[in-house]
Amino acid sequence: MYKPVKNKSQAIMVRDALLAGAKLTPLTALNSFGCFRLAPIICLMRKEGYDIDTKMVSRGNGFSFAEYSLIK
Repeated sequence: MYKPVKNKSQAIMVRDALLAGAKLTPLTALNSFGCFRLAPIICLMRKEGYDIDTKMVSRGNGFSFAEYSLIK
């Protein structure tokens, strides 16, 4: 698992994790980086030219969430 470096912005930590091959969900971003809003960071990265895949993950209880990964 990617370990964040202190004193970096959340967006930079998310970018570095994706570049390192991590798959991120809103919960992993919250736990790893203190990031409550992952989707806007992903949107900005896409505007910067990063090719990011979004996979919707469903749980048996009807709960679903996005999982983001960088397409290399």
